[in-house]
Amino acid sequence: MSAEYSRIIGDLKNKIYKGIYFLYGEEPYYIDLISDYISENILSEAEKSFNQVIIYGEESDLPTIINTARRFPMMANHQVVLVREAQYLKDIDLFRNYVDHPLSSTILVICYKYKKLDKRTELYKTLNKSNNVVLFDSEKLRDYKVPGWIDDYLSEHNIEAERNVSIILSEYLGADLAKIVNELEKLLITIPRGTKKITAKDIEEKIGISKDFNNFELQVAIGKRDIARSGRIVNHFEHNQKDNPFVVTVATLFAFFRKVLIYHFLGDKSKNNVASALGINPFFVTDYALAARNYDARKTVRAISLLREFDLKSKGVGNVTSGDGELLKELVYRIMN
Repeated sequence: MSAEYSRIIGDLKNKIYKGIYFLYGEEPYYIDLISDYISENILSEAEKSFNQVIIYGEESDLPTIINTARRFPMMANHQVVLVREAQYLKDIDLFRNYVDHPLSSTILVICYKYKKLDKRTELYKTLNKSNNVVLFDSEKLRDYKVPGWIDDYLSEHNIEAERNVSIILSEYLGADLAKIVNELEKLLITIPRGTKKITAKDIEEKIGISKDFNNFELQVAIGKRDIARSGRIVNHFEHNQKDNPFVVTVATLFAFFRKVLIYHFLGDKSKNNVASALGINPFFVTDYALAARNYDARKTVRAISLLREFDLKSKGVGNVTSGDGELLKELVYRIMN
């Protein structure tokens, strides 16, 4: 979990409130968590009837929002105004006029999703210097950090994940944290009470992700130069292309060989240094060390070049007949030979 998110929620739980919560960024997950917590916990159910207002940016404008924020609460200490989808508001920079003169009894929450707030603007500067504002940047989690995030989420629920579970989940679900949490919650509900460890078999049975035929297992097989295992996985992908899109496989293998190439040029190949340089769990360092032995720097560069070439072929560049299944077979064959 984001440390800044945890601090904000901690203050809210301790009833330490700010007048303005400007929540912005490319990752909507934490924005939703914070705004939902405020919506559900600041006011009692009786107080919400008169003192909690939800406004949608696409259907409103800044004058309406500011006028609403300047109203006094009725029979309550606070009024809560939640502005959802604020990224659709026009002239958002003019919001600084309210920031300079807020109403102390209003808690105004601005949910500015999927976009960065330009730090050069007067609005950002005004928000950033105010002691009455929580300015929260919900950054998109980088792909290589998603497996660790999944491990941390499960750990918070006192569950340990088998070594490859978080990687398989991240490849299947992408970096959409809300989607990941939704699947993890379904998984946690279905596993027997008292379970302390989730296995690849669990995610196959409960979520439908094959524990044997996935991009992570293909990556490992190619790294080991296990031709037979790679062939079985590629054949499975060919017959299940909807669940195993070519573009995702190429992206996964490209990231893998890019890290193998970095490994080749590391002076310090100790486990912790390699893990830090590659952005991986130390547990997986041996996989990259083995791949580096099987693919020297020249072969690694060649593999990266092939991946780029076949990515273009899948888009029709220099290819008019081969389908994704045939392309993948040829690609893996050429990488390993």
